[in-house]
Amino acid sequence: MANVEHSGQVAGAFGAGTPQEAKARLRAARVGLWLIAAVLAVRQVAVVVGTPRGERLTDLETWVGPNGVLHVNGSLYDSTRFTGTPFGGLALKPLTRAAQQALGWSWTFGTLLLVVALGLIAARALPQPVTRRSSLLAAPVAISLLMLSLPVRNTLYLGQTSIIPVLLVLLGCFVVRGERAGGLLIGLGAALQPTVLLFAPLLWFTGRRRAAASTAATFAVCTVLAWAAMPHDSYTYWVHHLAGTGLGGKADDHTNQSLHGALLRLGLSGPLEIGLFFVLGASAAALGLRRAIRYARDGQLLLAVAVTGCVAVAVSPTSWQHQLLWVLLAVVGRVGTRASDRYVWPVAVVLVMTLPARMMLPNVTVVEPIRDNLVLLAALAAATFVPFLSRTSPYYRAPVPTRYAPPVPVRLRHVPLLPFLRRVLTRPNLLLEVLLIRVTYAAYSQVRLAATGDDSTAGRATAEHHGDQILGLERLLHLDIEHGVNHAVVRIGWLRGFFDFYYESFHFVVPLTVLAVLYWRSPVDYRWGRSALGFSTLVALAGFWLYPLAPPRLMPHLGIVDTVHGVQDFSKPDYGALTAVTNQYAAMPSLHFGWSLWCGLTIAVLAPKWWMKVLGLLHPLFTVSAIVATGNHWVLDAAGGAAVVGTGFGLTYLLSGPRAVTRTHGGAHLPGGRVPADGTREKIASVKGVAAPGAGQ
Repeated sequence: MANVEHSGQVAGAFGAGTPQEAKARLRAARVGLWLIAAVLAVRQVAVVVGTPRGERLTDLETWVGPNGVLHVNGSLYDSTRFTGTPFGGLALKPLTRAAQQALGWSWTFGTLLLVVALGLIAARALPQPVTRRSSLLAAPVAISLLMLSLPVRNTLYLGQTSIIPVLLVLLGCFVVRGERAGGLLIGLGAALQPTVLLFAPLLWFTGRRRAAASTAATFAVCTVLAWAAMPHDSYTYWVHHLAGTGLGGKADDHTNQSLHGALLRLGLSGPLEIGLFFVLGASAAALGLRRAIRYARDGQLLLAVAVTGCVAVAVSPTSWQHQLLWVLLAVVGRVGTRASDRYVWPVAVVLVMTLPARMMLPNVTVVEPIRDNLVLLAALAAATFVPFLSRTSPYYRAPVPTRYAPPVPVRLRHVPLLPFLRRVLTRPNLLLEVLLIRVTYAAYSQVRLAATGDDSTAGRATAEHHGDQILGLERLLHLDIEHGVNHAVVRIGWLRGFFDFYYESFHFVVPLTVLAVLYWRSPVDYRWGRSALGFSTLVALAGFWLYPLAPPRLMPHLGIVDTVHGVQDFSKPDYGALTAVTNQYAAMPSLHFGWSLWCGLTIAVLAPKWWMKVLGLLHPLFTVSAIVATGNHWVLDAAGGAAVVGTGFGLTYLLSGPRAVTRTHGGAHLPGGRVPADGTREKIASVKGVAAPGAGQ
């Protein structure tokens, strides 16, 4: 909230109207956010409780179950299944006498309470100054983000202790009074997770030397106590396993997001890898701690804690997924001089810490080193080179504001329905746009693949039944031309090749090209078109989910020739590279035609030349011909695609109002951000001559 509040968008929404109306909206937003946090908490608990026994809380069961490592007389690390420190094992020993079922419930709900406490403390620790709006909304937002994050989800699912060290550090830095008491808590965290000891230099060089000494002393006492009680285990952990290296899995596993794990995944090993790890780790620690000290002296202690935690993630021999919560705290840093740039860093961090890496980056060999180390790269970025703003910067509290089109009267009283989705006149941040487009498309692909119509027997039967329904309706409407068109094209070799090429090649290329041109030439129209396309795709996903439909080529009794993929064995179909990642029964509505129609309408509305408009409208014409001729869609699928595109443009208009255009002093209209030759222009909002209105944020 502290990052977003200066963008002008949220502030405008809550600040509009009388003070009483603004307070009512703020109160409603706060209640809504707390409800979201509660729903997410219930959802996470339901996932754990709904998982069969033996598959949930597996780490906790491994430790304290009937045959858990804490019951055995030998070393805790004989099986490498226990990943905690010897002091952690000593602290968990008393739990072995608890009833297993009661322990599982108490552990789950206890972890949930720890997450809530963590969110409340982080919200209170936001760098000052913080508006009343941010102070009221930050807590539910922080708790919701924590509930969604992969580290918290893994901790709840596995029954891990990784939240405790983070909470102890925040308690020691922001809650308890007295440096010695704070250092005591941080030292306990270091006894459970040794890399937390990196906070001692942060405390020492920021003037809290008693806290630093208390941290080191507490860590030493706890470690010596564990060594005295469990000498063999302590030797195994600290010497044989080098502070936990290799415990809990192979160090080169993808879930180990440390520099050591990354170097092993890159194929390095032996003395070269160890030496390089120490050099890179020492460099990251020196640079990261120096930055953390600077931010702490600047009054951004929470950011300093996050940066130090990110250093701990990078330099630890093993940083498993449930131990990466430090990276999410780095979301509090402010980056960028423009208000629109403030979203990039927090959105990127939240996505990296919430979504699987395969949703962030495509499954392409060239990007595998980045995808496999994505969280590590985010931690290194926060620790070493992300240019977080100092509180002394003039842009910290007042970034360059976003320019908006002025409101205009419309026929419908409540348009736009969401007034904070105002029509922005400036070009959006490219990195943020690319990131959101990639994640949105990954989510679209996952939902499309997970829709009811799959390649199983039941899914195929349902999809073919719906296909018979569509065919019957087309016969009633005299639109059943698929068989005739398909066989006519098959007999003409060059025409078949043309439609096969068009079907396979232009589905993604043309929409991305249109978006790229609009982004560069006309930012306002880019936002309008992007929003309409996004809404259209979301509506289409509902169609895929609710009405799985077999295309003509997958209904053998019709005799349709699959010109693109050839004759298929339905027990082992082969659709090329998309065989395993595409739902072949997601035909209604046709986004092949829907996206092409969006391109055609966008070009027809915005293109300055008549021949460009005609050329743009030819694309949906060729596309509908290709999808029917190749047997990939019914005619009514194209009608469904047209319906969702119309819905997309309509929703864009309803939610954010008319499309913003530019009017020069001479009266001529130019789309979006284009500037006339004399450089004079006046921003207004107009709907004259716009067939498909709407502009989204």
